Amino acid sequence: MDPLIYTLIIGALAGWLAGYIRQGYGFGLLGNIVVGIVGAFIGTWVFRQLGISIGSGLANSIITAVIGALLLLFLIGLIRSSR
Repeated sequence: MDPLIYTLIIGALAGWLAGYIRQGYGFGLLGNIVVGIVGAFIGTWVFRQLGISIGSGLANSIITAVIGALLLLFLIGLIRSSR
């Protein structure tokens, strides 16, 4: 599978799952893709800093991206509430 398409699918899925978990934080398809992709970078960085490894493959990509997206949505919530 093309890496770009793979990244977009994982990003959309992770963003949608994170928006579903944090109800009220859905951003539409494009927004969910962006949140999921940025979340994947955040999740990968956080896991690397903490020395955590979940494994490899599709499940690892999704879990890491969802956790990172949840962290991103948490930060967005903090910024929104401080206004």
